[in-house]
Order: sequence, then structure tokens, then C-alpha cells
Amino acid sequence: MTGRLAGKVAIITGAGSGIGRASALLFAREGARLVLGDKTEAVFETARSVVEAGGAATALQIDAGLDADVAKLVAAALADFGQLDVAFANAGISGGMAGIFDLTPESFTEVLRVNLIGPWLMVKHAGKAMVDGGRGGSIVCTASVAGIRSGAGGPAYSASKAGVINLAMVAAQQLCETGVRVNAICPGLTETGMTRPTFDYAKDKGVTHKIGRLNPLRRAAQPDELANVALFLASDQSSYVNGQAIAVDGGLSSSHPVTRQLTGQTAV
Repeated sequence: MTGRLAGKVAIITGAGSGIGRASALLFAREGARLVLGDKTEAVFETARSVVEAGGAATALQIDAGLDADVAKLVAAALADFGQLDVAFANAGISGGMAGIFDLTPESFTEVLRVNLIGPWLMVKHAGKAMVDGGRGGSIVCTASVAGIRSGAGGPAYSASKAGVINLAMVAAQQLCETGVRVNAICPGLTETGMTRPTFDYAKDKGVTHKIGRLNPLRRAAQPDELANVALFLASDQSSYVNGQAIAVDGGLSSSHPVTRQLTGQTAV
């Protein structure tokens, strides 16, 4: 099989829907054999779609923020396919839009557990397997434009994604001379399972034309558009890209134009 990921084995988390599912289908078309993880049973549907299209995929229902589950994904890649070349730590949760005064320590911690500890666990386990394998590799983490500056997410979500961006930078340095690269993708508003309430609300109100209007392209992204960037970072085409956070947001982060929310007051 030919393709940009021919001969490579890739792990993708959050593969049950959205960016993860789009990336799984694209990576498979480009020749990768896959180990797919998600907290929902939808991951098995993604794997079936890959296999029906002629690809190879193993699916596991896991929690991407648990050490043992991430280790299980890496072990499955080595057991089923004998190597690991790509890890896409894509799973994440929004945590809602509660303000700083309304968040609880438990809700804040849960967002950090999935969104930040999860990618760190992938770097830890997948990175170690790649180093031990001596083949190098690429680790891609899903961050967000909300992690670049304020205005694109709630406090917990934004803090977790800022952490992912810095994690990619630190990990790239600590994996120096191993041949393992670590980068982050920073999506803007994308139509996925996580953002479905926003899109459903807009449909109910008849204002879908207003979605994504804050960015210069004046629209939201589709999962395939993020998957294309993940593919680039996973492939050897990005062999000199390391420790970077790439915004894929229609230009939103060039200014982040938003109204300011004063705590306890109306927006001005």
C-alpha cells in the first residue's frame, strides 16, 4: 500500500467521532495501521469503517486520561502490529463555560485530567515505545486556540489547552536526538460531538449562518480540515517541524475578537 503513512502504525484517541474519526479514516487511506481509542462504543464503528475500506484497525474503549488505559493502547499497537510510529492524543472534553467563580475544584480537575494529563500520558507511553523502537516517530496533541489566548473557551478548558501547547514544547526538547517529534494542533470552532450543542442551538434559533463569523473565513471548520493537518504532522512531510503549536482556526487567533465578560456583570 502506498501513501504518506505507508508502513506506519498510529494510535488515535477520541476516535469515536469528530476530528478523531476523520483522522482515522484519512490515516488509513494513507496507509497507516491503526489502534483507535475512545470512551464510547462509537470507536468500534470507526474501526469497522476503516476495515470495510480495506484498512487495518484495532479498537479499544478506554479513558484517555487514565495511565493504565493509555499504556493499554501502546501495548496493543506493539502486540498487534509490532511497532509504533505515530500517536495522536486527540481526546478531550469542553468542561462547559462556567466562570471562574462558578467552577468547582472537581470540575476543573476533570478537565485537566482528560485534556492535559491525557496527552502527557501519551507522550510518556508512546514516546517511550518510539524511543525503544529506534525508529523515531511523531506525537501530535490536540490543543485549541483557547490555549493561545483568552476569548475562545471557558477557564478550565483554556488552561488545559495552554498546558498542552507547553507540553508539546517541553516534550520536544526532552526527546532531543531520539527522532521523536512532538507538536500540537490548535483548532478553532469545529463541528464535532463536543461542539454539537452550539451547532444544535444555532439550528434551533435559525442562526447557523452566524456560526464562526468571528474569524476572517466567516465559518466553522469541518473535522476533515483538522485531520489534514494532523496527517501532515504525522507524516515525514513534516520531518523538520517540532515543538510547534499550529493554529487551524480560519484566522481567529490573529486577533480573537470577542466581547469582554465582566464577572457578575453583562458583556460590554
